[in-house]
Amino acid sequence: MFKSDSVWEFKIAGRIKFGLGAVEELKSDLKGFPGNKVILITDEGIKKAGILDYITDIIKDFDISIFDQVSSDPEIKNVEDALAYTKKNNGNIIIGLGGGSPIDVAKVVSIVAKYGGDIKDYIAPPNGKGKPIEGPGLPMIAIPTTSGTGAEVSPAAVLTLTEKELKVGISSQMQRPALAIVDPLLTISVPPHITASTGIDALCHAIEAYATKRFDQKEKPKTPETRPIYGGTTIFTDLFAEKAIELVAGNLRKAFNNGQNVEARTNLSLASLMAGISFTNAGLGVVHAMSFPLGGKFHIPHGIAIAATLPAVMEFNAASNFEIFSNIAILMGENIDGLSDREAALRSAKAVKELCRDVGIPNISSFGIKREDLPLMASETMKIQRLLAGNPRIVSVEDALKIFQNALEG
Repeated sequence: MFKSDSVWEFKIAGRIKFGLGAVEELKSDLKGFPGNKVILITDEGIKKAGILDYITDIIKDFDISIFDQVSSDPEIKNVEDALAYTKKNNGNIIIGLGGGSPIDVAKVVSIVAKYGGDIKDYIAPPNGKGKPIEGPGLPMIAIPTTSGTGAEVSPAAVLTLTEKELKVGISSQMQRPALAIVDPLLTISVPPHITASTGIDALCHAIEAYATKRFDQKEKPKTPETRPIYGGTTIFTDLFAEKAIELVAGNLRKAFNNGQNVEARTNLSLASLMAGISFTNAGLGVVHAMSFPLGGKFHIPHGIAIAATLPAVMEFNAASNFEIFSNIAILMGENIDGLSDREAALRSAKAVKELCRDVGIPNISSFGIKREDLPLMASETMKIQRLLAGNPRIVSVEDALKIFQNALEG
């Protein structure tokens, strides 16, 4: 409920274009930006799928240079290479084409190409200085080819510090793309396992945004290390999160089993977009904090790392607000008639477990994680206080360890 002493903001990308064939308008969209030297940042998978040729043919009248060497977990060196390529080719418009990785690299390149400095300085504490970004970077267009990350509307970029086995982030409202083009037809060729992992990622974005804290106006952030990344849930973020949960629950199985189902693909693209808008305003929680050590130390794909811990975290968080988690259960299609408040809330976690099972999400044990690895993972999770700050329950290292244990046991 809105409180009279509450003050909140709501932000999205500069402009969003959504729909079947939306990318066909890219040529006219580019004409609205200053400059004509386009740097298109993508990866080899997009090139092999034929999507790169499709996009470049649409904008063939522009001067286009292509950097197609983005890795699945981009390291600082990978971003530096993309940045050097952009400078060498005098790029003044950046396009990020692909999943979260190419779009995140494009965001960072658009900023550092304009303002300079060491990329590592922009990384959020405690692993970087959290150098403020002065203003918008070079005009940047995000074109997602998966349905999950929400990177097309996010102000954050996730990178890997290989030497420290860490996932780190650069987050600033100045990194939001100037234009997000979401064309569900670009997701048709996504294979089932990626459809599954990215779909669960979108679901988690929506669930964590829906359940995160409502920060009171009087609450004062302490230090950059503990200050929440985003502003807490609001009536606007709830609206987007609720619809996203409903769309993933109703369409992920369909898209997983038949990638050519255009209606299911469209609904998942919309779910990912709406979940991205929600969580980049409300915030995230312990699931995403736990994904950092899982990805950094064991190189588990982000969506799998999210799916592995989401049900266990929901069981842990349910007691914080039975009503919210009962609502999630209903949005997931569960019948909670006759159940106690607690039982109804826990049905939400059950529904997520069943969805993960139906779309073939593997257990984290398949990546070589053993019980003796978990204390270190729990300890590393506690360092991500900027995400833990938004979780609806306070999380101790013992809590994190127990959640990891529950996730490992399935």
